[in-house]
Amino acid sequence: MTTVRIGNGYDVHRLEKGLRLVLCGVDIPHDRGCVAHSDGDVAIHALCDALLGAASLGDIGRHFPDTDGKYENIASGILLERVCGMLSENGYAVGNVDIVIVAQRPKVAPYIEDMRRNLSETMGIPVSSVSVKATTTERLGFTGREEGIAAYAVALIDNIR
Repeated sequence: MTTVRIGNGYDVHRLEKGLRLVLCGVDIPHDRGCVAHSDGDVAIHALCDALLGAASLGDIGRHFPDTDGKYENIASGILLERVCGMLSENGYAVGNVDIVIVAQRPKVAPYIEDMRRNLSETMGIPVSSVSVKATTTERLGFTGREEGIAAYAVALIDNIR
């Protein structure tokens, strides 16, 4: 019997001048980047939480704490690979994922197909099973003031045992 499960995730990081901006594993040209212990990829962090939540495996902070030096500056794609490994070990496979990136700037649309391909390859699922969207908050709130970037993710997983 196949059991389908769903999880959601959310992450936010403050933006600071002079830092690298990475979203869905893709370098985005911008004058600011995310302040974080890892590479600060808010989209992958939200996705990891969605996948872990769907499998009832806790959250990204439980598995990859920012107090552990071995995760300092780590590429978030590596964390996503490890999360997918945890899912597999627990008898789950990723069905599809949907991510929303919330940022006033930079414009993300030109990079979405690269993001989808990167996530598809990292998770080992078809690109048709990966959705990435972007929106602004019409200059409202911390994202509208360009103080930070937020991301939401939803993931569907299947029990394959």
